[in-house]
Amino acid sequence: MAKILITGGAGFIGSSIAEELLRRGEKVRILDDFSTGRRQNVESLNGDVEVIEGSIVDPTTVATAMKGIEIVFHQAAIPSVGRSVANPQLSMMVGAMGTTTVLDVARHSGVRRVIFAASSSAYGNTPTLPKIETMAPAPLSPYAVSKLTCEHMMRVAASLYGLETVSLRYFNVFGPRQDPASEYAAVIPKFITCAIRNQKPIVFGDGEQTRDFCFIANTVDANLRASTTSSKLTGQVVNIACGDRISLNTLLALIKEVAQKEGCLPPNSDWGAEYQDTRAGDVRDSLADINAAKELIGYTPFVRVREGLEKTFAAFLKFTSR
Repeated sequence: MAKILITGGAGFIGSSIAEELLRRGEKVRILDDFSTGRRQNVESLNGDVEVIEGSIVDPTTVATAMKGIEIVFHQAAIPSVGRSVANPQLSMMVGAMGTTTVLDVARHSGVRRVIFAASSSAYGNTPTLPKIETMAPAPLSPYAVSKLTCEHMMRVAASLYGLETVSLRYFNVFGPRQDPASEYAAVIPKFITCAIRNQKPIVFGDGEQTRDFCFIANTVDANLRASTTSSKLTGQVVNIACGDRISLNTLLALIKEVAQKEGCLPPNSDWGAEYQDTRAGDVRDSLADINAAKELIGYTPFVRVREGLEKTFAAFLKFTSR
């Protein structure tokens, strides 16, 4: 029987965690309603994996998924700032209420540890860099509010019910399993797909806004370290990133180099972005201090952005039509 549950296991990050756990010989159970997760992410998994289709908002479904479970990787949410701006009720319902359900059922089901997919969006647009976990949060979107609310619930579950919990604040995770076709797709899969097709990507703003991009292998490693650490987990919040600040314009230049190396763009290509107005809820600059994660779970990023872009580009090149 599986002792590990991944909520949102059909999503980009959830399925990547599942893939690594299965590679290590673990038995994995996935709970996903496939509203944003992709069935192909689950179908591509090799190993002892069980899939339950249903929502984290439904206590009965969650209780079924929690039977015999010791560790929960709670990745389920309605992703994207933009989607939450368009539909704040859904974002809050699935995020805040879904997480409350997950934690409440977990405490009654004998679950020992819950690792939560938090978000750097909780920091908002505060000008201070790098972002450190002791800073006052200032969320700018319903998505960010939802993620911050869940962090508080993780702390409460630890203090009231004795659950071992930790919130990993992800910074701009990217990698091969991301969906470039979604209206709310992240910038890297969109940029790479455009480069493969020699199309101009859209940049909202002037392109000088910065992000701390983190390759998926680093994020998966952080989750697995959080699941096995001997440190006492009591609802702490830690940043998961690379600690590198890169502008979107620099990112475009890196992707252009990789695309030219792969033969998708000619050496003298004028490939570049089309710039449009900044979107509501977007953060201007982001950079993480990752010392707390190093101290708590022994996290150190081992794949840097350039290498991650090359791996992601190669993966997308196999499945993207030109």
